[in-house]
Amino acid sequence: MKRLRHVLLVLLVFVAVASAHGEDLLMVRSPAQFEESMASLQQAIGAQGYTLSRVQRVDIGLSESGFKTDKYRVVFFGKPAEIRALSARYPDLIPYLPLQVAIFAEGDETVLIAANPVHLRAAYADSELGGVFARWEQDLRAILERVRETE
Repeated sequence: MKRLRHVLLVLLVFVAVASAHGEDLLMVRSPAQFEESMASLQQAIGAQGYTLSRVQRVDIGLSESGFKTDKYRVVFFGKPAEIRALSARYPDLIPYLPLQVAIFAEGDETVLIAANPVHLRAAYADSELGGVFARWEQDLRAILERVRETE
């Protein structure tokens, strides 16, 4: 009985920790097909005031590794002036720029995932950056929600 309690307690702690880290990634599932979701994502990025930088195909490398997906992209976007200013002031922030959303087909739906930028606060004590990271999170949530509503 003690062993069962111990196992349940460990399981409960694990679930609590996993739940606390649930917002590390921002994720939505769209009922729309991949092509419609991709178009909606690009429109939502523009509507939120960002510029599309590039779309990178990831599916080729995945297919060569044995994964079965033909529609997997990473969409890079940002505000060019903001990226230049942040890159000049915080060169160690460059690997995180521009913002990125992974988009891939899963059955008849499309999944979009982005890293939550507020977690960058832990690496940067600057309060100005904290505000930037919070705005990015809000903008990413708005972009992803627009795509989720696409049918």
